[in-house]
Amino acid sequence: MADAETWHLPDETTQTQQTTRKGRLLNITILAWHQMLMRGTKEQKMYRHPFTLIRVHVTDNTGNSVWKPMWLIVIGNQRQQISATVAYQSFRQRFDIEHMFRFCKQHLLMTEFQTPDVKHEENWIRLVMLAYAQLWASKDLATHLPRPWERYLKPESDTIMTPSAVQRDFQRIISEIGTPARSPKTRGNSIGRVQGQAQTQRTKHPIVKKQSKPTPDKQKAA
Repeated sequence: MADAETWHLPDETTQTQQTTRKGRLLNITILAWHQMLMRGTKEQKMYRHPFTLIRVHVTDNTGNSVWKPMWLIVIGNQRQQISATVAYQSFRQRFDIEHMFRFCKQHLLMTEFQTPDVKHEENWIRLVMLAYAQLWASKDLATHLPRPWERYLKPESDTIMTPSAVQRDFQRIISEIGTPARSPKTRGNSIGRVQGQAQTQRTKHPIVKKQSKPTPDKQKAA
């Protein structure tokens, strides 16, 4: 795609600044073109789906590009309600969401609960999200405890706390805060099923198998 300024003037131009965690000042220029169309096919009538095209260019104080310009598309019936700045900031949150899913799978057992009931699986996902939210809410109470092999990290109070670091110190946090829940009580033995009680059989679904790709004749063994 050619440079934006050479083929069409933007409908909207926004300039803002951002300071990184290391104190580096970045200049962000956001250009937006509204009611854009792309080439479609007989099956996909793209003229029915206009969109907003956004170009994000980040430079430093000297005017040099920090990264290559990034192109985004905002499509949908409510695209006019989303500004170019909000679209850019929302896209940047995508990386935080991906890190969140990775952490939940590795440390909060998101994918370890196996159940054929979709409702139970949705409840489990909610519990995992609540656990992650608790780690975020406790980040200011956690103490940075580097591992023995992490000698390059210092246990300073102003260190940015990651979810893993908060989880490492979460046992101390909940022991100091306490809980409003009542203490658990020992229950009796369950009477089990009543004699003659019939259980509803689970609906059997067909097994979905992944189809193998056809092997060309020249790759088949003789």
